[in-house]
Amino acid sequence: MLIPLVLCALAAPPALSTTAGAEKVRDRALSGGSVAVEVLQSLTSEIGGRPVGSPAMTRAKDWAVKKLTALGFQNVHVEDFTKKDAWLRGPEAASMTAPYGLPLSFSGLGKSAPTPPGGIEADVAVFRSLEELKAAAPGSLAGRIALVNQPMTRTQSGEGYGSAVAVRGAGPSLAAARGAVAFLTRSIATGPGRAPHTGATHYDDDVPRIPAAALGVADADLVMRLAAQGPVRVSLSMSSTLIENAPAWNVVGEVPCRANPKAGTIVIGGHLDSWDPGQGAVDDGAGVAITIAAAKLLAEGPPLKRNVRVVLFGSEETGGSGEAYALAHAAEVPQLVLAAESDSGAGPLYRLALPKGVAADPALFGLATALAPLRIFITDDVAEHGGSDMEGLMDAGVPIVEFDADASRYFDIHHSADDTFDKVERADLEQSVAGWAVLLSFLANSALDLRPHVDAVASKP
Repeated sequence: MLIPLVLCALAAPPALSTTAGAEKVRDRALSGGSVAVEVLQSLTSEIGGRPVGSPAMTRAKDWAVKKLTALGFQNVHVEDFTKKDAWLRGPEAASMTAPYGLPLSFSGLGKSAPTPPGGIEADVAVFRSLEELKAAAPGSLAGRIALVNQPMTRTQSGEGYGSAVAVRGAGPSLAAARGAVAFLTRSIATGPGRAPHTGATHYDDDVPRIPAAALGVADADLVMRLAAQGPVRVSLSMSSTLIENAPAWNVVGEVPCRANPKAGTIVIGGHLDSWDPGQGAVDDGAGVAITIAAAKLLAEGPPLKRNVRVVLFGSEETGGSGEAYALAHAAEVPQLVLAAESDSGAGPLYRLALPKGVAADPALFGLATALAPLRIFITDDVAEHGGSDMEGLMDAGVPIVEFDADASRYFDIHHSADDTFDKVERADLEQSVAGWAVLLSFLANSALDLRPHVDAVASKP
């Protein structure tokens, strides 16, 4: 159980040195002493995929409250907000009808418009990149389905995603502006499989909202090869439900033991929602499990000097939860020490970026040493993005860090039916818990103020 807040100021066992304490929680995590695996298995098995607005997301909210309470977190509560235009998938099907019949592996993109009753059947125009689609003349796609078959580059940092995902986001409106009746993208994925990868898209206001979907990588390649030989015709049937005002929630639990009530709060977490094809294991059940487990490891040690708050965000995939949290806690911003989200999968951590100049502060002496056995280095690059759900707090001036996991295999299964618990390596998950616990141990047991470093950067012209 966590130590109640009223005991924080009472006599406590002599505190270990900051480095020794961090190394202790690190070693406990590596020896299987965290609850990350149990938390992740419970979430994925008992709840499954968790789109915002769905009954599964309601179950996930209740699961989170029970889990945080059972693990001894304090001040466990739900913060309600309204999610605008929550999108839920309905029945859908696709097939190639010429040059021969073949069911296609595809998945509607989040926020996609449905097909008309009876579906759509049309010839396919294939483009090798988003650049080629942009170069197509107005009206050139009239009555056709556009397919962009642009591969994604595999990188450790996940940088390849930033380029490739533009196809998913901008493609439907670009195709509609040129007369297309539907849009298909090669799955934004690094693997070669047939499983399609979904994800959100968006529409420009001045073009028709046409149906938009992702094809499995193998099927997209097949259509492109056949289109080089002659006409390819595809039939699509897609339905969906759009909930104008859906109830949504951020779920919060705290480790509130701190010697000085004015020392501030560290906000960490992951997002509880996920896409529906899989179990949402790496995206972002892993982030949920990692941050819960890291905070619990600290709770089991000596009383902390700062509050550690775990927030499980309820609508990251299609947006809204981070903005809702920042708005609800605007008055608390001056007391927030740090905001950081774990949302880069279940691969091992390898890189930590801090605010400018922070790494040299004496309060963090020993941090690099404690992280080194985990094969995590502190980069000279300045932290720029603490996670999608932390953007509102970051914009309000709360310091952030970036803790990057190896994303080499992340996008093989991201947003697909293959995102399941069995894909997560226990050793990698525990290494991530250990890394987060080390960082939190240093920051929650020191009076280091990161804000002057952030303010100094923000004030530069």
